[in-house]
Amino acid sequence: MHTPHPHSPWLTLAAVCLAALAMPLSFTGPAVALSAIHLSLGGSAFALSWISNAFMLCFGSSLLVNGALADRYGRKWVFLAGTLVCAAASLAISFSSSLVMLNLLRGLQGLAASAALASGIAALAQRFDGPGAPLAFSLVGTSFGIGLAFGPLLAGFTVLHYGWRGVFGGITTLTLLAWLLARATMSESRATQQHPLDVRGAVMFSTALAMLTLGILLIPQWGIASPSVLLCLACAAVLFGVFARHELGCPQPLLDIRLFRLPRFVGVQFLAAAPAYGFVVLLILLPIRLVGIEGMDALATGRLMMALSAPMVILPLVAAWLTRWFSAALLCGIGLLATAIGLLWLSRLGSYVDSPACWKALLVIGSGISLPWGLMDGLAVSVAPKEQAGMAAGLFSTTRVAGEGIALALTGALLAVLISIHLPEHPAAAQASSDLAMGKLYDAAARLPTLSITRLQLACFQAFQTLLQLLSAITVVTAVLVAGLLGH
Repeated sequence: MHTPHPHSPWLTLAAVCLAALAMPLSFTGPAVALSAIHLSLGGSAFALSWISNAFMLCFGSSLLVNGALADRYGRKWVFLAGTLVCAAASLAISFSSSLVMLNLLRGLQGLAASAALASGIAALAQRFDGPGAPLAFSLVGTSFGIGLAFGPLLAGFTVLHYGWRGVFGGITTLTLLAWLLARATMSESRATQQHPLDVRGAVMFSTALAMLTLGILLIPQWGIASPSVLLCLACAAVLFGVFARHELGCPQPLLDIRLFRLPRFVGVQFLAAAPAYGFVVLLILLPIRLVGIEGMDALATGRLMMALSAPMVILPLVAAWLTRWFSAALLCGIGLLATAIGLLWLSRLGSYVDSPACWKALLVIGSGISLPWGLMDGLAVSVAPKEQAGMAAGLFSTTRVAGEGIALALTGALLAVLISIHLPEHPAAAQASSDLAMGKLYDAAARLPTLSITRLQLACFQAFQTLLQLLSAITVVTAVLVAGLLGH
């Protein structure tokens, strides 16, 4: 069911783009501000990691449910609720007086942001069809890219002049503007066939995904053999199995499992996870390395990070234009292969400070990932019936965000392990490796007083080199899978 609205669909697109602009700032801003938050509120490396983890855990585990809610109760209603709560949570974060309160509010911010994203994409699928759809969805990707391109620089400038609290003030402003514009211009739409929400499936899926993500997030601190980690992973496996069986027998499922029989649908899920290992982890790990290990200030870090994300300002639109002559499968495959080349190039460099080659490598990575980025959201809703647009958008976003959270946890844990390989045996070596992976160079130096700062930095550089080579290999494999399945 769709309620006509006198306003142009392009105003609806503008509201969704404003929300898309705020989300990368919610993701990259706290990473740039991490050192400032630590100085203000304190906290261990594990507690500080939850500034990102709390957002990712709640964001990823609720996307599919929010997509289903949008289809049933109205895409505009869910979008308005999501943007308003996200603005309120962001404003509250800027007044946080403890790290515990900040992390709890980050979880609420993630829940609200997932509602805005899933419902916004589903709303666009109802208002744009035919030739205008690729352009509309590529503009969403471009908006996200602008947030990625200028978010680190804006966050660095804000931290330098107004403190870390100003970063969340900027997020409040953007989401509130999105709410105001959507309230005035977005038309309401929902699925024609109104069926009861699959509450049992929603609870099982969200709990399973939350347990999986939590188990992986705990690995860097407690190790993969920890009983708590194994219990989380085992519970997730059981719940996913029960969920799949329930959905197959449910007349109105939360997730139509039969869609996984379609190669293009599976290919879109691989595509959703692809940027996590080739791009998103760098948005977090690079600022931590640049600020914490190499000693760059927040503003200089933001300028360097622009080389990675600036291509997203224009190339997603170029990708949509190129689909007139080339298939989406080919463009996505080429883009991911270029990303892999950039990762390999970056792995061959030492220090990134004042390095022109670093700028060039980051530019290649950003340019490569921008091609599939501009096509992903449109592909996500094109591989499912229009009535299931919210579900398709929710699952795609779930795969993307859960993949990002899992990738961040795994690469963070792996980086700490790789650093430990390059450190001498010492009772405090494991904890020092975790400190270095979080950018806490001088904390690690205090644990290992016999090693110089230069020696600790070298261990980080060597570990980062190996990590980038592994990420490059993963991206190559993903490129082949995506091109093959989407071109089926």
